[in-house]
Amino acid sequence: MKKLPIGIQTLKEIITGNYIYIDKTSYALEIIENYKYVFLSRPRRFGKSLFLDTLKEIFEGNKELFEGLYIYDKYDFKEYPVIKISWGGNFDETEKLIKRAMFILKNNQERLGVKCESDTPEEFFAELIQKSYKKYQKPVVVLIDEYDKPIFDNLQNKEVALKNRDFLRGFYVQIKESDEYMKFAFLTGITKFAKASIFSGLNNLVDISLREKYASICGYTQKDVESEFKEHLKGADLEKVKEWYNGYNFLGESVYNPFDILQFIDNGFVFKNYWWNSGQSLGIFKEVTSGRYYIPELENLKVNETAFDTVDVENFSLEALLFQGGYLTIDRVIYDEDFDMYEYKLKIPNKEIQKSLNELFLNFLTDGYKVDKHSIMEALRGADFEKMKDALYSLFASIPYNNYTNNNISVYEGYYASVVYAYLASLGVKIIAEDVTNRGRIDISVFFKDKIYIIEFKVGDEDALKQIKEKKYYEKYLTEKKEIYLIGINFDEEKRNISKFEWERVK
Repeated sequence: MKKLPIGIQTLKEIITGNYIYIDKTSYALEIIENYKYVFLSRPRRFGKSLFLDTLKEIFEGNKELFEGLYIYDKYDFKEYPVIKISWGGNFDETEKLIKRAMFILKNNQERLGVKCESDTPEEFFAELIQKSYKKYQKPVVVLIDEYDKPIFDNLQNKEVALKNRDFLRGFYVQIKESDEYMKFAFLTGITKFAKASIFSGLNNLVDISLREKYASICGYTQKDVESEFKEHLKGADLEKVKEWYNGYNFLGESVYNPFDILQFIDNGFVFKNYWWNSGQSLGIFKEVTSGRYYIPELENLKVNETAFDTVDVENFSLEALLFQGGYLTIDRVIYDEDFDMYEYKLKIPNKEIQKSLNELFLNFLTDGYKVDKHSIMEALRGADFEKMKDALYSLFASIPYNNYTNNNISVYEGYYASVVYAYLASLGVKIIAEDVTNRGRIDISVFFKDKIYIIEFKVGDEDALKQIKEKKYYEKYLTEKKEIYLIGINFDEEKRNISKFEWERVK
């Protein structure tokens, strides 16, 4: 049985070490034969680095590594000089980025056996391309991993992000300026930044991130999991694995994040938030919880194509960052005939992200207060509404007073709905926000085993429970043959907590 390639990002080690390798060389061949400059956006730990290294081995002519793989007898494996750049490290100061750039370029210089004289990264990069071309009498391949990391990691420090962006603008434009010496360039990252001139300068750059035929260029498909990992997953609940870790959709077949599958197997089939716990961008979530966004709507966002196109450091789209970061994914594509345009409905991809994302939201909303989840779990399990009321009252009482100062969020139903939604969704239960019926929208519908809870929120004295009954929101679920409970919750904007909690079972 082949070994699990945990933490391995080089093709040579995987092949020679008898590790499982999911063959992505058909995509590599397609790209090499059809494009010169290519960009791929995928969330972190999705296999971008391994794919980049696979391209490196192909262009360096190491055919023996590809025996038995798709590309082996379909490509001539000519050797080209390859410059590989990976932006690993901490770049909270632009000086660190400049220093790292020179270190990477000098390593490439030594490996390629050329000597550059320039003392700035931009000029050194251009010189390295030209001298490599002259030495080998062949055009040069440039592979750049995590092209955006020096910017993305500093979104909450815009001064540094802008300085890093300006440096990278001058650095990457050397690829365009060296076009006559270039064979191929491939760049990976999480985001597509609008003003990093790798995009404005390289007008021939082809973005394959949302092209259907490249949807599974990174990640594991369901077939991969069931076939290549068959022996490793004996005894595992594959449907539950799918519910927890599958669901990332890039306009084609949905995929798993490889990190989750490898860690799940290695950890003895224990369901945990593996990918999430390996690190997130907290700056993104500070934007969500700033009061500008209604958290439940993240499950029902609709965006147009331009939302995925670019991100601007000075005015970025949170929706684009959440999608490109892997916290939201595409649910379906909607074509509007009237305006001749496409819209994309987004959703949270799987249970791991649902639980983790809402846990983080809840932590921000309550300023780190340790929320009691046991009580609400028991309340949902037993339809114990006194316990449910007490749990929710305690939750809102835990929110620091300063969360309400200098703003008027306490008068908005959406704020209270956001808190309750994050609380319930962090449990991993099925939950629908803004649940559509033929008579209107239910604020929140919660599904737990044999029970359905329909919840309406109001700030002030308007009767929340009465609205559910008058609009007969529950009729949508009468055929489910489950216990249906209607819950109306009113909030007092002065006390910033529950003023009335009523419930009724549908007979």
